[in-house]
Amino acid sequence: MAADKLHGDLVAALTAIPLIDPHSHIDPYAPTSRTLDDILGYHYYTELAHSAGMSQAPLAADVPPVERVRAILGHIDRFNNTAQYRWLIDILQSFLGWESNHVSAADADALFAKSEAVFGQADWEQQVFEKTNLEKIFLTNEFDDSLEGFDTARYVPCLRTDGLVFQLNLPVIRERLAKRTGIQVGDAATLRAAIRKLFEHFVAHGARACAISLPPSFTPVHIPSAEIDRVLSGFEPNDADAAVRASAVFWTIAECCREFALPFDLMIGVNRRVYRNGVYQGQDLFDSRTSLVQYQELFNAFPDVVFPVSVLSSFQNQELVSHSWIFPNVITSGHWWYSNIPTYIASDLRARLQAVPKTKQIGYYSDAYKLEFVRPKFGMYRSVLAHVLADEFVRPGILSETQAVELGRQLLRENVRQIFKI
Repeated sequence: MAADKLHGDLVAALTAIPLIDPHSHIDPYAPTSRTLDDILGYHYYTELAHSAGMSQAPLAADVPPVERVRAILGHIDRFNNTAQYRWLIDILQSFLGWESNHVSAADADALFAKSEAVFGQADWEQQVFEKTNLEKIFLTNEFDDSLEGFDTARYVPCLRTDGLVFQLNLPVIRERLAKRTGIQVGDAATLRAAIRKLFEHFVAHGARACAISLPPSFTPVHIPSAEIDRVLSGFEPNDADAAVRASAVFWTIAECCREFALPFDLMIGVNRRVYRNGVYQGQDLFDSRTSLVQYQELFNAFPDVVFPVSVLSSFQNQELVSHSWIFPNVITSGHWWYSNIPTYIASDLRARLQAVPKTKQIGYYSDAYKLEFVRPKFGMYRSVLAHVLADEFVRPGILSETQAVELGRQLLRENVRQIFKI
């Protein structure tokens, strides 16, 4: 009972800390859900339902939302053992007043109707911020986003660069870049000028980070200007040029991060379209061939650039811990995707707290597509964090309960403020 009380007290204290969520996929023009369909349409639920036997037919765009909800809840008894199911129950209880710890297919119509009424309130966005104790949330912005029409103090822009690095050979990407910057990229000089202009635009609109998702095969290296000129002159589609071009663009982005003092979030290790017949956003996986040693040249070349790094497995977490232990500019960042379940969070968090300076850890980010998910995801992390703080620091007498909460505050909020200059 005493142990339960300590955990509960720590969770309550951590929950009182206003959140700054440093990575999400929120659309600032439509940040909240419209119905329960937007909740259950999150790829975790469609993946789990499909994996457990649901066909993809209910996921078609022309299927009425309520029918899709019925279909997914019709399979939920097959995955109600998962962490994602607990997120759903948290959302239903916190936002829809659901009083049960269970949900089934029989509840689909009533919950859908309730969600339409509640989510349709004029001030729903503000209600979600308040119920979540959320202060700011970072976005994932395409390089040509206008960044107009939303509050950038609340929704913090972040320049996402995947398309520039890996798809610059595509005419549509070059056209979008030229439209945003007024520069036609054809050599090293115009590449630098165009990317620098993007950074000027983003920084002027309050951007606090740059980010990219990287495949296991990628190894960034410095490319001489003459070689950049060659691979940008004709955009010939061959594999050798693609690797050189990607490194050239990536390195140029890193140079701009240094010039504009923006952290560069690296999300490392995703293999795209492994399960080619998977649901939307449910095709990508990871493997253990990725090594952070592939980034040694980058980390050494840019000591003034902060690199918050996310990895996908506990195996990679040990390597990340070691790199953050050694490199001043490498930061452990969140518990990403397939590592975002309590068992892996607990193990990875313990390793980070035992080995990495506490000022170099971004505890968590939601990766959410709708604001309603910030609360349950951070709630899961805070519960695990409370257990780790209790077991590793309070009970052994290393920290008082008050000091443990302050350590939690550092991971949840203060490091985000310091690293991203919020």
